Amino acid sequence: MSEQERRWKRWARRLLRAAAALVVLVVVVMVAGYLWMREELGARPDEHARASFASSEHFDVERGAFFNVLPRVQHFSFGDLLEFLSESDTQTTPATPPEVIAPRFSAEAPEGLAVTWINHSTVLIEIDGARFLTDPVWSKGVGPADIVSRPRFYEPPLELDALPPVDAVIISHDHYDHLDRQSVRALSAEGARFLVPLGVGSHLRFWGVPEQQITELDWWQERTIKGVRVVATPARHFSGRSVDDADATLWASWSFVGPGHRVFFSGDTALSRDFETIGERLGPFDLTMMEVGAYDQRWPDVHLGPEQALKAHAMVGGDILLPIHWGTFNLAMHSWVEPMERMLQGAREANVRLVTPRPGQTINASAPPAPQRWWPADVAWRPASAYPVESTGL
Repeated sequence: MSEQERRWKRWARRLLRAAAALVVLVVVVMVAGYLWMREELGARPDEHARASFASSEHFDVERGAFFNVLPRVQHFSFGDLLEFLSESDTQTTPATPPEVIAPRFSAEAPEGLAVTWINHSTVLIEIDGARFLTDPVWSKGVGPADIVSRPRFYEPPLELDALPPVDAVIISHDHYDHLDRQSVRALSAEGARFLVPLGVGSHLRFWGVPEQQITELDWWQERTIKGVRVVATPARHFSGRSVDDADATLWASWSFVGPGHRVFFSGDTALSRDFETIGERLGPFDLTMMEVGAYDQRWPDVHLGPEQALKAHAMVGGDILLPIHWGTFNLAMHSWVEPMERMLQGAREANVRLVTPRPGQTINASAPPAPQRWWPADVAWRPASAYPVESTGL
């Protein structure tokens, strides 16, 4: 063997050792990252739980996943994701944190109907003497780890331990901006009862919530709490907290039917004919809470957006409309005020009773205030005519 051949072999061995070391390093980093995020990821339903889902009309036993009746069309590429994660357009976040209102609550839930928008999809509902809290999120950001989380625009208007006692916590689905581990654990420690869609209980149990505090429901199943029927109703969305648990748990909207009042909470959803069915079976509703933010033409079957929120409101037979799922986290590429500017415009045209509370503001359904623009008027936004978003399959 010549000296040149020996030299090439030595270089080849060095390159192989370097490549092996790099592979080991990558594996170690991935394992460390997984272990670091493990708590936040939660736990997917086990084999026993999946077997129990077989009776659900919305569960595919072969795939081990839930599904929408209407297919979800999406054109969001990996390149779009990188653009979203790296974008620095100040229009998508407030220049200064919005002012919030510190809410005050009585010891006992009042009769009548009042709702307090805390942030994003977190609403305290006081209906006919009962209290319910939807999708509680008090964390500083939403995501599996700080490095990829989306930070909130403002501090919550009240501390979690300042909440009055609630009769149940309602979860719409397991995405990070709706199912927040820190908030769940804190509420669980106070003995809170959780009503969740099928499979979401697996996350709660993994985080230490006692079994007796968890109730999992399929669409159209319900529980009566302090005289109020709480019904899990259909939604058109998806679920998952990791790369290997897509649609392993169900998503839902929720309806609250009391002896004197009715409320609808959309959770996350695209438009579908299910809203008409909900209205026929459980409506009309004195107040609806409709998600209006984080929409895009590239994912028309994921969120409603303002104009379709108005349509859904009409389909369920809503009176007062409270927009939610906006103004707290940057979860899309529209400006942060755009959902509400389009809501103001659309509500005027459709003659809908719209309320626009600040975070922490309580709305009494018997005397709702006129809508007010508390967000800045100098932030650019696209009207519906310039950027329409319409769900497919309708």
